[in-house]
Amino acid sequence: MFRKVLVANRGEIAVRVMRALREMKIASVAVYSDVDRNALHVRMADEAIAIGGAASSESYLRADKIIAAALACGAEAIHPGYGFLSENAAFAALCVESGLVFIGPPASAIEKLGSKTSARELAKKAGTPIPPGTEEALPNAEEARRIAREIGYPVILKAAAGGGGKGMRRVEREEDIEAAFRDASSEAERSFRNADVYIEKFIVRPRHIEIQVLGDQFGHMIYLGERECSVQRRHQKVIEEAPSPFIAKHPELRKKMGEAAVAAALAAGYVNAGTVEFLADETGRFYFLEMNTRLQVEHPVTECITGVDLVKWQLRIASGEPLTIQQDDVSIRGWAMECRLYAEDPDQGFLPSPGEITSLALPGGPGVRLDSGVYQGWRVPLEYDPLLIKLIAWAETRPDAIARLERALEETHIGGIRTNIEFFLDVLADASFQAGDLHTGFLDEWFLRRKKHVFSDADLAAARNAAELEAKGRKIERVEPAARSKWKQ
Repeated sequence: MFRKVLVANRGEIAVRVMRALREMKIASVAVYSDVDRNALHVRMADEAIAIGGAASSESYLRADKIIAAALACGAEAIHPGYGFLSENAAFAALCVESGLVFIGPPASAIEKLGSKTSARELAKKAGTPIPPGTEEALPNAEEARRIAREIGYPVILKAAAGGGGKGMRRVEREEDIEAAFRDASSEAERSFRNADVYIEKFIVRPRHIEIQVLGDQFGHMIYLGERECSVQRRHQKVIEEAPSPFIAKHPELRKKMGEAAVAAALAAGYVNAGTVEFLADETGRFYFLEMNTRLQVEHPVTECITGVDLVKWQLRIASGEPLTIQQDDVSIRGWAMECRLYAEDPDQGFLPSPGEITSLALPGGPGVRLDSGVYQGWRVPLEYDPLLIKLIAWAETRPDAIARLERALEETHIGGIRTNIEFFLDVLADASFQAGDLHTGFLDEWFLRRKKHVFSDADLAAARNAAELEAKGRKIERVEPAARSKWKQ
């Protein structure tokens, strides 16, 4: 096992990895930018090394500086977390060339799965279902038009090298295909320096379901159930849960999807923790979407229902240990749900809300987990993703998990900045959400329903009172869902 590991990340994921390192008696090394000098991950590490300016391009994305820091402090391995360089094949290869262990899959697997078109082709060869569409990048809009006629509208154009909803355009009619192709290519070039796009049949009202896989260096791989990630805003996951309420009603799909995920991962020569993402329609047909070659933001819900510590297994596998868990050993107990608390202002279109955290009260009690990267007095920087805390609730049943997450949110107070806490309370109270009637367009429909809501005088008075209390820095008592946030008006 390693004696010292450098964590090439920041925020809550760096803290999460460092806690696992501490429990395994492994020394941790943090890297930090100028604005992160007083960040929690820096305070928690056994050592900390400055690597550059505030911009990620000057610090957390500088592979040369991170490698140099690891070699200078005597670290044996680098854990990349998620984001930044975590899915960069060149960085993974550079670690190995420098005599360091990259805690993740081999560079060859990252490269194969990094392009969505090559990943689709690989999945198809492995027998994993893929949506009708192209395995190669489209040469021009005319070819996109031809394929769309074959597979039928609606279709979706996607960036071959990207993710996070960038370079994606849904097309309903043939006359819109040329403009959509031009826009998707342009955005893909700006975002990923690669203008290639491909086309797929758009699955109407799909569920976004992902399978967690874990494999060692000896060819042994298992899947650890599924996660439902259909509640999204602008193609970004907002609330995740495990298991999926849809799969819970159709349990035979768990085995089919799990085996399909393992087949795709093995075909790529995958090692370590990874996630295969699928779209599923209402009939139970599912299709390969992509594979994320890293630890996912939402990994805690899988840990809660399986009892498997994914970060510790990442470390064990990277150090050469065999995976001792067999597929039959994996069991699912209870229900877990996660929401991502951001420094953002729902009143202003969810714009980032940087600033000092002047007061902080966090929940506790049975079944509540906090993956946090903040503390009272810390200043949230503008330069990075504004994720503050992942709040996770576990209970025996889905209704109990929702109730526990609501209670935990009500106990949470983050003063000095705006957050999305009230937004989550409103979504959790929604009847469709509570019924598990989810799809990737759920939040779009939810926002439309809110716009149509007619507020009573009592609703508006309660909203005004809550806003005034918050302005004074006082803890807000729970008010009725329709009255919590003035942004819904």
